[in-house]
Amino acid sequence: MSHKILVVDDAAFMRMMIKDILVKNGYQVVGEAQDGKQAVEKFKELNPDLVTMDITMPEMDGIEALKKIREIDPNAKIIMCSAMGQQAMVIDAIQAGAKDFIVKPFQADRVIEAIKKTLGS
Repeated sequence: MSHKILVVDDAAFMRMMIKDILVKNGYQVVGEAQDGKQAVEKFKELNPDLVTMDITMPEMDGIEALKKIREIDPNAKIIMCSAMGQQAMVIDAIQAGAKDFIVKPFQADRVIEAIKKTLGS
């Protein structure tokens, strides 16, 4: 059975890129969200195995959404996505419970490596 993944990014292009990488590697993308608020709602609705979460988004940023999702499910597996130069935010995210982080622009092998490590597969 393939793992279910929720993709969260405010840029449709980035969601499409990461979705493409995931699908080509046998993962099932069960949903998408364009901000943290939507991400929390979709997480409750879809109960995915893993979430890829952008840090900088409107409405509610990725770190806030990460904290809210971990309140719902302390075992939630979330990988943060950040652009270069956001190291301080990445550290905040890891301290808040993110399992790993990937840097944009995405490199397919790094994305898959982070997901396999996080899911333990």
